[in-house]
Amino acid sequence: MAMARRLASSLLSHSLYAARCSSSLFPGARTHDLAFGVLRMFSMAAEPITPPVEVHHTQLLIDGKFVDSASGKTFPTLDPRTGEVIAHVAEADLEDVNRAVSAARKAFDEGPWPKMTGYERSHILYRFADLIEKHNDEIAALETWNSGKPYEHTSQKEVPLVTRLMRYYAGWADKIHGLTVPADGPYHVQVLHEPIGVAGQIIPWNFPLMMFAWKVGPALACGNTIVLKTAEQTPLSALYVSKLLHEAGLPAGVLNVVSGFGPTAGAAIASHMDIDKLVFTGSTVTGKIVLELAARSNLKPATLELGGKSPMIVMDDADIDQAVELAHFALFFNQGQCCCAGSRTFVHERVYDEFVEKSKAHALKRIVGDPFKNGVQQGPQVDEKQLNKIMHYIESGINSGATLVAGGNRIGNKGFYVQPTVFSDVKDEMAIAREDIFGPVQSILKFKDLDEIIRRANATEYGLAAGVFTNNMNTANTLMRALRVGTVWFNCFHVFDPTIPFGGYKMSGQGREKGIDSLKNYLQVKAVVTPLKNPAWL
Repeated sequence: MAMARRLASSLLSHSLYAARCSSSLFPGARTHDLAFGVLRMFSMAAEPITPPVEVHHTQLLIDGKFVDSASGKTFPTLDPRTGEVIAHVAEADLEDVNRAVSAARKAFDEGPWPKMTGYERSHILYRFADLIEKHNDEIAALETWNSGKPYEHTSQKEVPLVTRLMRYYAGWADKIHGLTVPADGPYHVQVLHEPIGVAGQIIPWNFPLMMFAWKVGPALACGNTIVLKTAEQTPLSALYVSKLLHEAGLPAGVLNVVSGFGPTAGAAIASHMDIDKLVFTGSTVTGKIVLELAARSNLKPATLELGGKSPMIVMDDADIDQAVELAHFALFFNQGQCCCAGSRTFVHERVYDEFVEKSKAHALKRIVGDPFKNGVQQGPQVDEKQLNKIMHYIESGINSGATLVAGGNRIGNKGFYVQPTVFSDVKDEMAIAREDIFGPVQSILKFKDLDEIIRRANATEYGLAAGVFTNNMNTANTLMRALRVGTVWFNCFHVFDPTIPFGGYKMSGQGREKGIDSLKNYLQVKAVVTPLKNPAWL
């Protein structure tokens, strides 16, 4: 009880101090009101909760075995709640990628996986999904510990969705088939769909487990083998579930997982002559590099899911309370670390002021804290580099003349926490309206009419997604066709069902993941033509 009283006193003193320091940002607000709002944000001031999980797998997974890197080097992976080391992970380099590719190549050319029936492959993938479901809470705890996501979300949403994704692709494994097509002449023509070979896959740190499923699921369903690189910030969950996949019966060498850095392990995968397909999720800047490496090596085809600056369009006929809530979710979900986050919130001038005030209220009551605590809505950013990038953009927004409505500061000096931040009076030319911040910073812009918003929403190098809030079907139908993006959400956002294809226009990437379209990434098309000696019966 005494500890609880000391903690409450400490929290209140932190809150009152922060409120006094912040009063200039909210003229006329009472210190008590500000203290209450900041107190909610400072729920992380307590000692971090010990995660209910142990780290068992930190080596490279090559040819079915966990092994050290050839150099013996490791790198630390950090707890974003504190900045402290969780574990040291084997650091892959060119030699390790060569070993992994050699194992994948042999498994594809000589091994049983591509020669199995689709039913046999599906059986293993279904068993894998069952194991993910069985270990749901342990996987979720590992994902939260390594990435900072709230545990309530990873355990109740993300890991169950990964289970569903794997069952979705397990269901496809025995339904991939070719065609017979008519030809002009006495010929029998078959079109075969064959696995493409060894797939190199590079996944990001913001959704490490989800991106693992998006890439590994379709590749394995189609009969390919894989060399996958985890992000150096978040390698732990992919290594854990890869072990489960082998427990489900995956043959050795079919899935190889290396952890390391982009300029070394990532570049080695992108440029490897014995990798047949490249799939990458990450920034547009890095996407250009890996695409160039893929082209300069063996011209391997590449699927890229890259950055975004997605518009959120709120029309004057929308339900404002619903629009505020969903726009808040669209931006602040996953600490704002989402490629398709609704980071340009365009609001019609008739409802702009009301929308800004209600968005401010949502941001002030958002609970930031230790992601293992119940009720926490926002955990820390993934690392210090990302935190510093976000703080730079916040400073840029202030200096460029935008109005800081809420937030704007780092929380504490331990871990990588940022206040939910809202800017109003944002102009299109400002960096916070043009560049991918990848953090909890909402920019609210004003517009007058439909023609204007179409022009401004499309005036970006990105084209990943968009959100539209309207009750007018004519407006919805117009924007559906006019917006140059890969996904348009109407009166909703961040809906990622396994059946829905995802990818971008313009510099947000090429190709699609999830849904039936994702299978095309991992299949070659072969035409087989046979003359018919006696076609009279045709």
